[in-house]
Amino acid sequence: MATGTDQVVGLGLVAVSLIIFTYYTAWVILLPFIDSEHVIHKFFLPRAYAVAIPLAAGLLLLLCVGLFITYIMLKKQRVTKKAQ
Repeated sequence: MATGTDQVVGLGLVAVSLIIFTYYTAWVILLPFIDSEHVIHKFFLPRAYAVAIPLAAGLLLLLCVGLFITYIMLKKQRVTKKAQ
């Protein structure tokens, strides 16, 4: 059973994800159809970052997963050596 804190954290994560998804969708899909002199363009980064930011985030995620797997494997190897 989830506690109140777990529910608040979960709701916060969902809210942040929804905000990021909405911002990115507007940035990538809707913004190209709006005139470049329109005031809304001040709220968004240049379009080059639309590819660079997800790419960097994906590489960072892969790095973290790789480091985690390496840590677990080395930890398991140490435990196996101690058992022998």
